[in-house]
Order: sequence, then C-alpha cells, then structure tokens
Amino acid sequence: MLFNTLDYAKFFAATFVVYWLLLRHRAARMVFLLAASYAFYAGWNWRYLPLILLSSSMDFWLAARIDREPDPALRRRWLWITVVVNLSLLGFFKYWNFTLESVEWVARSGDVHLDLGRWMLRLALPVGISFYTFESMSYVIDVYRRDMPAERSYLRYLLFVAFFPHLVAGPIVRPKDLLPQFDRLPSLDRATGGEGLFLVAVGLLKKVCIGDYLALNLVDRVFDRTTSFSSLETLFGVYGYALQIYCDFSGYTDIAIGCALLLGIRINENFRSPYQSTSLQEFWRRWHISLSSWLRDYLYISLGGNRGGRWKTYRNLMLTMLLGGLWHGASWTFVVWGLLHGVGLAAQRARDDLLGAPKGRAAWPLRVLYGLVTFHFVCFAWIFFRAPTFSKAAEVLRQLAAGTTFHPNLPPKLLAVMALGAATHLLPHAWLDAGKRGFIALPFPAQGVALFGVALALHELAESAALPFVYFQF
Repeated sequence: MLFNTLDYAKFFAATFVVYWLLLRHRAARMVFLLAASYAFYAGWNWRYLPLILLSSSMDFWLAARIDREPDPALRRRWLWITVVVNLSLLGFFKYWNFTLESVEWVARSGDVHLDLGRWMLRLALPVGISFYTFESMSYVIDVYRRDMPAERSYLRYLLFVAFFPHLVAGPIVRPKDLLPQFDRLPSLDRATGGEGLFLVAVGLLKKVCIGDYLALNLVDRVFDRTTSFSSLETLFGVYGYALQIYCDFSGYTDIAIGCALLLGIRINENFRSPYQSTSLQEFWRRWHISLSSWLRDYLYISLGGNRGGRWKTYRNLMLTMLLGGLWHGASWTFVVWGLLHGVGLAAQRARDDLLGAPKGRAAWPLRVLYGLVTFHFVCFAWIFFRAPTFSKAAEVLRQLAAGTTFHPNLPPKLLAVMALGAATHLLPHAWLDAGKRGFIALPFPAQGVALFGVALALHELAESAALPFVYFQF
C-alpha cells in the first residue's frame, strides 16, 4: 500500500476518522491503531505478519528480563541473545542468497566449482525488515544501557514497532521519543493539522513530480543503456539520481511525518537539505538523520568511537560506514558505497587531526568550493549505490570520461524539473518554514484550494502506475 496511491488515501482517511472517534477510549484507540498498522503491512504480504510479531515480542520479553536482572554478566548475555536473534533473522532473509553467491564467486576464482543453487531462498525480502529490526534492537540496547526503563505495556510496544507511517521505510524512530506519545492523550489543533497536510502535500510533490519524473525520463535510461548517452547526458543522469533519491526518500519521510502529525504523533525530521553540506561529516548530519545517528550511537560508539587513538577512530569510521552500506542491500556495490563514505569521513578526520578543525565560518567562495567538492564526491559514490553491478558502475564511469557533449536526451522540460528539484533543495530552510507557516495561517477554504491545486499537479504529472519508493527495497 504505497503512500502515493489512492488506496492509501482511502486507508488513511478511514483510519483517521475511527482513530479520533476513539479519542477518549485509550485502550480501544491503541488496539485499533495496531490493527490498522498490521493491516497496512499485510497489504504487502500477510504471510510476514508473524515475523514482525515474533521480533517485537522477543525484544519486549528480553528487555524486561534485562531491566530486572541485577547481574551484569546475565544482562549482557540477554543482550547478546536479542542482538544475535535479530541480526540472524535479518541476515537470513536479506543476506543468505548474497552469502551463497559470494562463496560461489570466491570458489570460481580459485578454479573450484560449487553449485549452491539448491540452497538459495525463493522468498521475497520482508518489506521494512531493516527498519523495524534496528528500531526494536535500539529499544533493548537503551534498556541495557539504563537510558530508559523497560516498557510495561505489551500493546504499546507492539504499536511502537508497527506504527504504519514509519514501518516500511523509516524514519528509524527512537523508543524514548515515540513510546511516551502513545501513553498521552493525542491532540490535533489547527497548527499541527496544517503542518501535517503541508508535509503530505510537499512529500507527494517531491516524490511524484520530481523523483518519479527524473527516474523514468532520465536516470533509469542512463543506467540501463549507458552507452547510448553522451558524457554530458550521463553526468546529468548521475545528477538526476542524486535529486531522485533525495526527493523520493525525503518525500516519503515528509508524508510519514505528516500522517503521524494528523494522528497527533510527532516524528523527528530525517533530512535537512543535505546537498547544502560543505563537508562529508555535515552531509551525514543532514542525510537520513535517523540512520546516521543510529549508526553513531549503536555501532560507532560500540566499536570504540573516537576512543583509543587516531587510527582506531579512522578504523571505526570506516567499519561503521561499510556496515551501513551493507545494511542498505545485499550487494558488494553497496559495500563499496559505504566504504567510500567511510574513507572520506576518515580522511576528513585525519585532515582535522593534522591541520586542526576549521574555526569560524569560511568565506563564501570557500564554502561554495567545499560544497561542490562534497556534492560531487557524494554523486560519485551514488554511482555505485545505483548501479546493479560493478561492470555497470565502470561503464558509467567510462562514459563520463569519454568527453562527448551531444545532448538530444536533455529536453527543456527535463532540465526544468531538474532545476526545480535543485532550487527547492538549495533554498534557505527558513523559506520552507515560512511557506509552512503561511499555509497554516490560511483559512480552511484557501487551504482546500491549495491542496486541490496539488492534486491537479499530481494528476497531470503522475505516471499511469504508482512507482514504489526507492527505500522500500531496503
């Protein structure tokens, strides 16, 4: 049930009405919202509902054991059980075939023939498994670290994991941010409702009018038939993918946050104009904030963080980003993407260690230069993220290096959409906030007219079939 479909609009409208009718009936409201969330997930594949229920129940029970246990050794043992079981479930569904294929490849390189095809899984990847696994694990780790007490309500915990706006593609919500909100009486005032509607509208425009258009009219063509395009067109294809994945994923996040707000629940922002960054470190403070902060707090710090000297810090940065790349998908191209970012972050840290971290705000010419360097490094890494194989990534790089400039595949409409995507991204954040406040201040009829205009734009620019969000595959 994709956010950008009429089916989801009907589902959310029905959920919204019943949810607020049950406002004064706390238990009934939570049971209904949990049932709606499971129905949302079952709309993709009902056979995987027991998996999310099993994962949630196990972590709820183990966290309770950890919270009651005074013995540090036993607490650590229970923690390891939940980490191993969660990662085993994730690894089985997401990395089993990848591991077998990698073993076959290594064997072939040593002139050894292995046929592991009969052990390959013929199962679809459970949608959202990477997201809800990380969320559930973070809860148990927080309880182990004594950062929060164990949740007493089984129902509330199941709802935390399965809450449908963030269930299949994030943001990765922290338990201490979301669980207390389920325990409070929700409210929906004019400002909150207006903000929610504004975010849903903006998210749909990003996804449908920019992300999907660039994917179908440039990016997919360039990465599918690279040699049919000039170097200039290929470069615009790479730029287009940078805009596509941002508009697609941040658009999803905007819709998720907006829908949660309309239910009286606030989820933290997940993007903050990442391509405005002047360093790779800043990029990861702005891009997929919930994942980057999760990797920092639960992986990088667990590896030792910046304790133990410079070289261990560089190692920890590279390991964190390498594993973050593997989290995105079962492919060595994702590993290389993560490794590139890890090396870049380690190099930046090494520069700061040797020369000292920059102090104060650099002059604008330097900020522009740093921004361009950071953006093009990110785009270079995106090639490996988007390419299905190393050979395809190499083909894209060769085509970029060819130096050809003919551009019949860059019509004015396409360039206008790219310019719109870049402009909306590079606008000062205060302008977006001002637009949001302006929409909230409009009378209800004027808000309706504005939303009707958005609906018309979506109708005119949408494809015949709704395209799935990029991060659904992770």
